[in-house]
Amino acid sequence: MSQVQKPIRIGNSKGARIPAHLIRSYHLERGFVMKPVQDGILIAPADSSKLTLEESFAAMALDRTDLKNAREWAEAGLTDGLEEDSGF
Repeated sequence: MSQVQKPIRIGNSKGARIPAHLIRSYHLERGFVMKPVQDGILIAPADSSKLTLEESFAAMALDRTDLKNAREWAEAGLTDGLEEDSGF
């Protein structure tokens, strides 16, 4: 779904509004880069390699398998090295 927008005045510059759902969907909350391409402008997350902890859990929550695996991993890791009979 595309929307036609007119540039808006921002100080001595011009800008465009990006709808909130697109900001969230494309992880642009922490900033973005704009690159000229042959047919227009590409907008991409500024740092797509790292997610915040909250973003990571939100992404895992969308995929039930990932969420299940993360829970199993966390639960298994909590008892590492805490064997019941350590001999002490």
